[in-house]
Amino acid sequence: MKAVILAGGKGTRFLEETKVRPKPMIEINNKPLLLHIIDQYIRYGIKEFIVLAGYKIEYIYEYFEEQKLTNNYEYFYKNKDIKIKVLDTGIETMTGGRIKRAEEFLGDTFLATYGDGISNINIQNLINFHQKNKKLATVTAVRPPARFGSLTIEGNLVSSFGEKISANEGWINGGFFVMSKKVLNYIDSDETTFEKSPLETLSSTSRLAAYKHNGFWYPVDTIREKEILEEMINNNELSWLYD
Repeated sequence: MKAVILAGGKGTRFLEETKVRPKPMIEINNKPLLLHIIDQYIRYGIKEFIVLAGYKIEYIYEYFEEQKLTNNYEYFYKNKDIKIKVLDTGIETMTGGRIKRAEEFLGDTFLATYGDGISNINIQNLINFHQKNKKLATVTAVRPPARFGSLTIEGNLVSSFGEKISANEGWINGGFFVMSKKVLNYIDSDETTFEKSPLETLSSTSRLAAYKHNGFWYPVDTIREKEILEEMINNNELSWLYD
């Protein structure tokens, strides 16, 4: 089974870094975010990847240049059993359009996620859940990390102030999808945002399952989030990242 990673956006909230590289190539403790994500799939036996690139794609080509397998932008990672294809899906193409452009390279079922979120999700359990539920697609539901400081208020006074690691209520789209190739029929064009019409239609017709992940999940959208993630790594809170 192949894994598709969305890596073509401009990362406008991360301009300090994305002026020179695409957001998935931003380094977290000297290793691109993209490779942290790929490594999580590799832990569960996934060996073929398609990186849906666009903005600053040359940076990705250059990064993998010494690991080239073919002249069709195919590379190896760690060893020649693990293959990464970098696919140019255009600079302005939306998320749905990027996935659709990979159609000819996909099998009947494939994995997909965003190139800016790290998680310790059990990929095999996710696949098993998808197969058991027999829906066209499965999305991983996660708790949203708090982006703001938390206040404890007593009367008109703040009795404590701090940063929460995660919220206690609500679920959001955490990526890490498992999908039938039939899902591509719900994507009309390059202008289709996957999170709009395709996922909305799948959910309204009971064709989208939710795999609830209560473990670690963290998006990297800003410099501050990058710094927090690196602090957690340096404090040995995420030792599984280097298993």
